[in-house]
Amino acid sequence: MEPAGDHGHGHGGNGVPDEPIANPGLPAHLPRPTDVDPQKEKRAEIQVAALFGLSAIFTVLFAVSYFTLDVGDNWSVFDVLNVGGSTVALGGTLGLSLLFIGVAITHWARKLMGDHEIVEMRHPAYSEEEDRQRALNDLKMGFEETGIARRPLIRNSALGALALLGVPAVVMLRDLGTLPGDKLEHTIWGRGGQKIKKVVDGKEVTVTVPLMRISRDAIGTPILASDLETGDLVNAQPEVLFNPERYSVELEEVEGVNLQINKSKASLILLRMDPADIKPGKGREDWDVNGIVAYSKICTHVGCPISLNERTTHHLLCPCHQSTFDLADSGKVVFGPAGRPLPQLPITVDDQGYLVAQSDFTEPVGPSYWERDYDRDRFAEDD
Repeated sequence: MEPAGDHGHGHGGNGVPDEPIANPGLPAHLPRPTDVDPQKEKRAEIQVAALFGLSAIFTVLFAVSYFTLDVGDNWSVFDVLNVGGSTVALGGTLGLSLLFIGVAITHWARKLMGDHEIVEMRHPAYSEEEDRQRALNDLKMGFEETGIARRPLIRNSALGALALLGVPAVVMLRDLGTLPGDKLEHTIWGRGGQKIKKVVDGKEVTVTVPLMRISRDAIGTPILASDLETGDLVNAQPEVLFNPERYSVELEEVEGVNLQINKSKASLILLRMDPADIKPGKGREDWDVNGIVAYSKICTHVGCPISLNERTTHHLLCPCHQSTFDLADSGKVVFGPAGRPLPQLPITVDDQGYLVAQSDFTEPVGPSYWERDYDRDRFAEDD
């Protein structure tokens, strides 16, 4: 008696055919109306060009709106939404300009570009030279199928619409702020110890501002060197942000936006360690106070605030991209994408035992910027 499933041909031992379902192939190609009717083809071409033209018009309207409408302008129709007319005009014109370009390209592809069905067989990840040449030929064929060479109306209208998209970018450059000059190179820590002129009893005299005390962040109390024990880490700010009168600073300099700007550059990390663990860089032998060191709190990679301390190694970890700095060794980068060490603030104590800054940071804090003249290998050369 023969076992079931042994009859017939083209079957495996499990009774399943080698090819259970035959490959039906591609369905017959159906031409589009624009493929067989020259009038419809021409009409589609004009429609695409018109869409590109509308995009160009709205790009020009964007520039007109920018120069004719002020930020404070408003129209009654937008009162309920509390949206300014300038905002609506700029957003609407630029949005419609981009929309019409997208619609034009989509309409062009659906109506006029080649729409032949193509089968691409699976192949190994590695490409042979023959396959690479075939890919180049496919790109060339795709360019030819766009018909851009024989459709100058679409080509020229598309180039015009795309070229005008540069206008909004150029126009909006007017909204850039003034150049910062050397503001990025200095912080409010430098206001301590300066000589300034004041009027006392009707006479102009020169006085020396006290060295800037280091205060606890948020509460503003000055920090005594004796307050810190080995391993303590403290987030700090300059005292001037809490007591501007002591340093002859106008109140408006430490309020509102100015306060945020000053805090963003002056934020500080204090860490106390065993003085024997410190490896001071050249010229930094007196920058600590009995093992207390002060560094910028702003990561030199992209400016994140950092305060994650590894107590046994004195490494400071940035939580954003894991840049790690050695606070015992001039803030050098030991891991991560940061391109330069954390700036160190030279500190000492005043006659009352409070921690004070000897001067401002000796280099710009925060991320690098184009104008910054910095040799990233300087610290390595100093060792």
